[in-house]
Amino acid sequence: MRHLPVPILAALTLAAAGAARTRPVETLAAVGGLPAHIAGQFSELSSCQQTAAGEYFVFDRRGHAVYAVAPPYETARVLVQIGAEPGRLLSPSAFDMSDDGRFVVADTPNRRGRIQLFLDSGSRIGGFTLPTRDTPTTIVDNWLQSGIVSLAFTGHSVIVSQPELGSLISEYALDGGVSRTIGALRPTGQENDRDVHLALNTGLPVVNPRGGFYFVFLGGIPMYRKYDARGTLLFERHIEGPELDEYIRTRPSSWPRRRTDEGELPIVPPAVRTAAADADGNLWISLAVPYTYVYDDSGDKIRTIQFRAAGTVAPRSLFFTPDRRVLVTPGCSAFDARPSRQEGARPGRRAGSAAPASAVRVPSMR
Repeated sequence: MRHLPVPILAALTLAAAGAARTRPVETLAAVGGLPAHIAGQFSELSSCQQTAAGEYFVFDRRGHAVYAVAPPYETARVLVQIGAEPGRLLSPSAFDMSDDGRFVVADTPNRRGRIQLFLDSGSRIGGFTLPTRDTPTTIVDNWLQSGIVSLAFTGHSVIVSQPELGSLISEYALDGGVSRTIGALRPTGQENDRDVHLALNTGLPVVNPRGGFYFVFLGGIPMYRKYDARGTLLFERHIEGPELDEYIRTRPSSWPRRRTDEGELPIVPPAVRTAAADADGNLWISLAVPYTYVYDDSGDKIRTIQFRAAGTVAPRSLFFTPDRRVLVTPGCSAFDARPSRQEGARPGRRAGSAAPASAVRVPSMR
């Protein structure tokens, strides 16, 4: 076997690395989804998920409500509506659904985090209050992020980002007990400022259908971690690409504070909007700019995507259906999630997703 000289081999390696860095952006065009006349009825379509039978479940964050839209998709019926009492929603921030149609919603009556569990009929079957106060620290699209930035529902537990408890991920049993915590907080250089340190450790917990979890940091240095089912860290990866160059270049070293009912709090701009994993374990990360990176289960970036419906879509949530489509909000448009043949990547799909990084207006800001 003939061996290449080291300089030639090094040049070929660099060329291959350069080709990977310059992988072309895929533009995915909408192939369906929730009819526009239905999608336009909601105040803010923050999350859209679909059952195997084809029924859509819509989380309207600004409308403080959850709706169902069954075939033939002519009308939307309300399942849960506004209110502070159990079985209703007040200042909701995150939503997720299990394979059997049960769903959970996080809301914040009296600025105290609450998680409620519902049947697909909208009947409440449980709920509990979180042990910490809701504290907005991140801003997206001129909206302050809630302290409960996202959740994931496994069917038997709820996964929440709560760095104030000392770990990245808290797993709650459905009776409200903490089953376990996962992931040490990352060093930020801001440990002396607790509020900033926690904001830079806030993120999106994502259930990996192949087992274990991903955790995607919302702000600060763009990165994510992968954990196995026991909560052991497998690896950490930086999220990199030319689409993030401006964010990295302008990333602050100090953060302005805004006055809220909880006091003066730092506002941290995010690098990431939402994230989800497909059935093959590929992690999809939608950036604050309208691009989505896809990483395989070994941590290699395999795709860069832009979604186009009526125009370019900046995803607020991603949900993978069993037939290899991805539902994207706003709009609840459907896209074929399978890569083109020339990309050579494995097709991705999943039957569930992490809830979006929710955004909650804080009227007391001044």
